[in-house]
Amino acid sequence: MVNGVTIGQAAAFVGVTVKTLRHYHQNGLVAEPPRDTSGYRRYGSAELLRLVQVRTLAAAGVPLAEIGPLLDADGDTGEFAAALADVGRRLTERIEELSARRDTLYRLAEGDRALLPERACVLLDRMPGLGFGPDYVDAQREALVLARAMVPEGFDGFLTRLEHCLDDPGYVDLVKRGCEAEGWEPDDPRIEELATAMADHYLANPALLGDPADRRAWRGAAAQYRLINDHRGDRAPVSARLTALTEARLRAAGVPAPHR
Repeated sequence: MVNGVTIGQAAAFVGVTVKTLRHYHQNGLVAEPPRDTSGYRRYGSAELLRLVQVRTLAAAGVPLAEIGPLLDADGDTGEFAAALADVGRRLTERIEELSARRDTLYRLAEGDRALLPERACVLLDRMPGLGFGPDYVDAQREALVLARAMVPEGFDGFLTRLEHCLDDPGYVDLVKRGCEAEGWEPDDPRIEELATAMADHYLANPALLGDPADRRAWRGAAAQYRLINDHRGDRAPVSARLTALTEARLRAAGVPAPHR
């Protein structure tokens, strides 16, 4: 009478592939049974029990390197229970990580909210109602994403400044005039006049310039500021020139600003 089953039968009974079973052997998780007189290895109930235990722990997320010591632990000492508790803690952390990734995927379907905090999204949502067109809003969205990634220490202050700006009808009107200026010739004298008007409005309303501490964060990130400020500059050359002229006038008035 032949005792035990072949490796193929053992794998099928336990619910793994033969390749996986051999991998368990290679990692020392299950001892290979001796060969019978026909040269076949025969798996008895003890080996099958061990295989079930290994498969169950592996499926639960226990690293293979930890399964052997875990199964060999003396249950009376509490070592096995402590090891399982540790595995459970790590699985919980992994679940939380995966849940956060899943939430990010869901937020990606919502566009802005995957890359920007809700506070920034609220500001972007306000812009169309103030009369800003899709191109302007898209440019602001991209600039906010870049600012958050490259100058995180100045991002909250930038949002505070933007909130003040959108609450100021005079500022909103000047910016909309700047958008309309894209249809002007690059050397149109009205660009310099508009830059002067914008600089004067900033100087008359210091809150629009932001907190001095936040401005220091941006002055310390001149390269990042230049990249963010020049974003889309090839598609909006008049706006780029208008911004540069406005900043120059502010510096001339003693307001520190990063050099482009």
